[in-house]
Amino acid sequence: MIFEETRLPGAYIIQLEPIRDNRGFFSRVFCQREFEALDLTTEFVQANMTYSTEKGTLRGLHYQIRPHKEVKLVHCPRGAIYDVIVDMRPDSPTYLEWIAVELTAENRKMIYIPGEFAHGYQTLADDTEVFYQVGQFYAPDFERGFRWDDPAFQIEWPETSRLILSEKDRAWPDFQPEKSPNGRVQHIHHA
Repeated sequence: MIFEETRLPGAYIIQLEPIRDNRGFFSRVFCQREFEALDLTTEFVQANMTYSTEKGTLRGLHYQIRPHKEVKLVHCPRGAIYDVIVDMRPDSPTYLEWIAVELTAENRKMIYIPGEFAHGYQTLADDTEVFYQVGQFYAPDFERGFRWDDPAFQIEWPETSRLILSEKDRAWPDFQPEKSPNGRVQHIHHA
């Protein structure tokens, strides 16, 4: 595996290194030692899969706050997605900045998303499957989110003329950082 740290500290794009022969190829998609060497989470407590029938389906943007912040390891074994992550760590030098990466069945890239990052994606093909492992159990009381078009982030999505969204993702309120008495951002909530 080849780990490439993004401009958002702690977030990595992971490329597989296939070993090919006449049958096809073999590749590792996880190695505890390699993840530990980069001080990345190696304990995943849950694995999730989504299937989207139509191109343009948008899921997210979601995250969980402390003490249930979720690390995620995401890949797209079928179809293609435009995967977006946003740094929601108030003490981070890249707080509220975002990046996007295309994960496809062809490029076989994965993305490692640290805890306290919002995550969402838009499908770039019909019949797309996304598989991701998480480092925390789902805790609904600690879940947060914001809309795909929240003006605080100005995320550039590939397709906005025809979106397929859940009611939950459509209804997130505008993002508002909460300030402590000393003026520093303390943690995130929604108005």
